Amino acid sequence: MDAAEFRRRGKEMVDYVADYLEKIEERPVYPDLEPGYLRDLIPTEAPCDPETFEDLMQDVERVIMPGITHWHSPNFFAYFPAASSYPAMLADMLCGAIGCIGFSWAASPACTELETVMLDWLGKMLQLPECFIAGTHGHGGGVIQSTASEATLMSLLAARCKAVRRVQAEDSERSEFDVLSKLVAYTSDQAHSSVERAALIGAVMMRKVPTDEHFAVREETLKKMVEEDKAAGFIPFYFCATLGTTPSCAFDHITKLGPLCNKENMWMHIDAAYAGSAFICPEFRPLLNGIEYADSFNFNPHKWLLINFDCSTMWVKKRTDIIGAFKMEPLYLKHENQESGLVTDYRHWQIPLGRRFRSLKMWFVFRLYGLKGLQAHIRKQVALAKEFESLVRADNRFEICAEVILGLVCFRLKGSNELNQNLLKRITKSKEIHLVPCQLSGRFVLRFAICARTTESHHIQRAWRHITQLAFELLQEQPH
Repeated sequence: MDAAEFRRRGKEMVDYVADYLEKIEERPVYPDLEPGYLRDLIPTEAPCDPETFEDLMQDVERVIMPGITHWHSPNFFAYFPAASSYPAMLADMLCGAIGCIGFSWAASPACTELETVMLDWLGKMLQLPECFIAGTHGHGGGVIQSTASEATLMSLLAARCKAVRRVQAEDSERSEFDVLSKLVAYTSDQAHSSVERAALIGAVMMRKVPTDEHFAVREETLKKMVEEDKAAGFIPFYFCATLGTTPSCAFDHITKLGPLCNKENMWMHIDAAYAGSAFICPEFRPLLNGIEYADSFNFNPHKWLLINFDCSTMWVKKRTDIIGAFKMEPLYLKHENQESGLVTDYRHWQIPLGRRFRSLKMWFVFRLYGLKGLQAHIRKQVALAKEFESLVRADNRFEICAEVILGLVCFRLKGSNELNQNLLKRITKSKEIHLVPCQLSGRFVLRFAICARTTESHHIQRAWRHITQLAFELLQEQPH
């Protein structure tokens, strides 16, 4: 493919993408096929000779699209949003064309410097404390990670390194192995599974903190566990707080938990993967109160801020804490500007070495939507969730299972877990809408998340009519 054909095919691809998104409602939101469907549809080996672009695009429809769950359909209400916008797609195209591998400032200065500035822009939208903003003289700063899972792992490993060094500074006779064997981390029993997975990778013990009636961690509960562990000879070193849990969008009480963590020399990381985008709206910013006590903070613009995957933003209060834990300086990666004070090499902030020019997506979206446009998107989706909540509350066959704060509604039919499991099976089988469940206080609960950028009120009304029709049929079949 030469430049001339690329121009032609590129325009065709843009048309295909635009048509796909404009007509996405016409496709079943969830695929109807069995595992292993794809292998029989394509050859067992790659072709020896070039094939035509026309044949390739025909196979996109024949092979790929039947196996797609359409996350950007306005009939998709599962998991949490996967952000998408045309400006972000265009930026991704430019990123792929530039094709730099931005592991250091020298590898492509714009890649590093735009990321630093975009994280400052976003940090200011969130009204983060000055200590998290890089600016020109700050000690903190931000970085784009691939996912919140990676950000959590990085924070835990940095906290582990800092704790080992602190204990050994106090007692030089203690071996690293001995200190590591005594470290204990904490997180909510509602926290995402990736937090527990980080502890497995980091080879440290993690204890789950029981939550209150609102599925949030309270200071007195964590304090009791910390005191018990210290009395048993363990070293509490890390707490991952969650703002907007995956099951129910609950918020840990960080204004009280933060001072406890600071007092106990525990690194507090805040995972706000979904909810963090909402904090750009003044009315939701109080949910972030207590951020001043945190050592690190992360959320995913690729969930709710119209920036396509992957773009998970992470800030640290002291960048030396994270750089000091991972810094490696082989000669072939050194450059003459790395000690200038104005340059950061992001390879020291992450697990991989290479990194894409992801900040282009932020730059495009921030400039072409503006803060007001992004706020309007968040507010619209919260309003749609409130609309769905009102429909549920108006039907006495159903119940709301958690406070609706942002764009997630947790609900169920009044009755047994089996009844609700059967309702979800019918919803999934119908392929009209897509939902996933969670478990709250031992109860099987349906989650209804406002996801697609194009979701409107009539989609909410239609989804509710579909759910209630399936519920009616199910209840008619129950023995009286």
